[in-house]
Amino acid sequence: MKLLKFLLLGIFFGIIMTKSEVISWFRIQEMFRFQAFHMYGVIGTAVILGVIVVALIKKIKLKSTEGNPIEFHDKAFSIYRYLFGGIIFGLGWALTGACPGPIFVLIGNGYVVFILIALSAIAGTFTYGVIWDKLPH
Repeated sequence: MKLLKFLLLGIFFGIIMTKSEVISWFRIQEMFRFQAFHMYGVIGTAVILGVIVVALIKKIKLKSTEGNPIEFHDKAFSIYRYLFGGIIFGLGWALTGACPGPIFVLIGNGYVVFILIALSAIAGTFTYGVIWDKLPH
């Protein structure tokens, strides 16, 4: 029962992703060809909303669902981390037509081929966990 609110939030998130056409391969193609502002507007709105929410979390000292204070830790500056991570993320997005959030929304919309992509993403995450100490950070 405790997880019900997270399930409902996930369903709401999926509906928003579907109705805003963020999961549309056509919209993603438009973005990568710089033909339309649609995806940039959605991504820019998400970034601005994220900045506002993080500022609010810090200001009102919000706690997690377990009652622990939410803390943000600065990361060390590293060009390699953002360069290689961004390239791998972008290649995955370009090859599959979806970044991690929309993968599950697409599965929920009945595109079962994305189950394979979700399993591949999970395998990639597991692989990163195994070799993370050998990578430049």
